[in-house]
Amino acid sequence: MKLHQSDTQKYQTVTGYDASGVEINAERYNYSLIVLPETPPRPLDAPTFEDLNAAHFDLIGQDNPDVVILGTGERQRFIHPRLTAALTLRRIGVECMDSQAACRTYNILMGEGRKVTLALIIPPATA
Repeated sequence: MKLHQSDTQKYQTVTGYDASGVEINAERYNYSLIVLPETPPRPLDAPTFEDLNAAHFDLIGQDNPDVVILGTGERQRFIHPRLTAALTLRRIGVECMDSQAACRTYNILMGEGRKVTLALIIPPATA
C-alpha cells in the first residue's frame, strides 16, 4: 500500500507498506525496525512478535517518546504488560495494532508534532 506524500519530508515518514517490508521516505526496509520522526530508522532485533522481550521496550524507552506504536504484522496482537512495565511506569503509552494501521497512525501523530516511536515487526521472507 502506498501512502500519500506530505510536507513532512524532513521527518521520517512511512511512504509505503506491504507484508514484506516498509518504505520510509521512499527507502525500502525488509526487517523489523524502530522509526522516530527526526532520527534515521534503526533495526529492531526482533524478527517475529514472539521474539519481543522487555529489553526491546527498555531500548525504545531510551528515546523518551510520549507513545509507542507497535506494528505486530498482518494482524493485531497484544503484548504482555510485563514487557512494557518500565514504559508504563514512565507514563509512556504503548498501542498495539496491525502494521498497516500502525504506519498510518504513526504518520498522523508525527504530522501533529507528537513525540511518537513506531516499532514494526517485519518477519523475514520465507523461501
